[in-house]
Amino acid sequence: MKKADAVIIGFGKGGKTLAGALAGAGKSVIMIEKSEEMYGGTCINVACIPTKSLIHSAALSAAAGGEFSDKAARYAEAIDKKNLLTSTLRNKNYHKLADHPGITVLTGTASFTGPHSVNVETADGTVLVEGGQIFINTGARPFVPPIPGLKESRYFYLSETMMELRELPRRLVIIGGGYIGMEFASMYANFGSEVTVIQDGEAFLPREDREIAQAVLSSLNSRGIRVLLSVQVEKVEDQDDQAVVTLKTPDGSLELTADAVLAATGRRPNVSGLNPEAAGVELTSRGAVLTDAQLKTSVPHIWAMGDVAGGLQFTYISLDDFRIVKSQLLGDGSRTTQNRGAVPYSVFLDPPFSRVGLTEQEALEQGFHVGVGRLQVAAIPKALVLNNTTGLLKAVIDLDTGRILGAHLFCEESHEMINLVKLAIDAGLPYTLLRDSIYTHPTMSEAFNELLTNIVPSRV
Repeated sequence: MKKADAVIIGFGKGGKTLAGALAGAGKSVIMIEKSEEMYGGTCINVACIPTKSLIHSAALSAAAGGEFSDKAARYAEAIDKKNLLTSTLRNKNYHKLADHPGITVLTGTASFTGPHSVNVETADGTVLVEGGQIFINTGARPFVPPIPGLKESRYFYLSETMMELRELPRRLVIIGGGYIGMEFASMYANFGSEVTVIQDGEAFLPREDREIAQAVLSSLNSRGIRVLLSVQVEKVEDQDDQAVVTLKTPDGSLELTADAVLAATGRRPNVSGLNPEAAGVELTSRGAVLTDAQLKTSVPHIWAMGDVAGGLQFTYISLDDFRIVKSQLLGDGSRTTQNRGAVPYSVFLDPPFSRVGLTEQEALEQGFHVGVGRLQVAAIPKALVLNNTTGLLKAVIDLDTGRILGAHLFCEESHEMINLVKLAIDAGLPYTLLRDSIYTHPTMSEAFNELLTNIVPSRV
């Protein structure tokens, strides 16, 4: 048996940061991680970092051109580069905790046996762990749709396993038109694959502003990425050296052949095998750990952080979850999920799309007196310098107060620009401050000067 002041289940961003903070405050900590391949969490191993490494390599490969054999060779090199990066970060993260005298790292599968106790199945046997406080940080796992033949196919991949494939597929079919699917579509198209995206819904990127969604779709189509809407996958069958994907479309049945089939249909909170009911921890109807605004579960001394808590699935949300928990344990308790401020996000297409706040339609539905600013990316000098004038910028303004309600940026470097808008929204600053600010030149940020100059009443 091992005992500690704090037991953290899952080596993700929130958990590993909390482990360091608690150990630094003199607490004894046990960190439990299911797999040695996941030290450091989802982001650095199978999500944010490896995908962005490959996206960067894909853009360089697209610029280099050449025959498919040249592209395939560069793709294999990119996979090797990505593997080296993730293994380096994984090792660094492991030793950052394991080498701390106040932290014990256990590698094994955790399962609650009571409110204060957890069984850990390690390679050397079962270890019973007891903690005064317990923190669940087990992340999320990919959802596999129940499509006949999909899981049995030799050509079936999830986002995590796709990035282990060293042979560039000539033909890639992606099931799912969400953000993960779009990033992989853009990336593999740049590497040189022929990409088809299957989406069962009739609206492309349904949560996004309609003008922006159409701009993104047009950009994908111009790059040879085929997006099929209102289509269902009926089955997947392996034939010789390829997969055949049978679709039901509004116009009848359609068959696609593929060298790889990627299921990008979302991720679900990972509580598999955790046995939360043994501790009295309640789950939501969607299978996430139920928490309050302080991230406490139904058991007062147990918290949940990150994707498993059912919120937005971003590593920076997991980091902010750490701040909320730390505020209660080591601070004044003021941080909650209710005062995060505006949460930005980016989808790393080519160019990337970034958003914070409300769409024009959402703002109207909430009763705001809405003004809109629009700017074509071709009007931005830095976009000309970067040789990528694809895209559209859109700002949503409250005409009564002058405050920014939302921003939707489909352009190069939007993932950097959006953070500036987030700060302005959180501070309650008028849009005119960004409009009239002095920016270095040439930069994409100076586009705010023009984007926010001509604000017109909404015509929706």
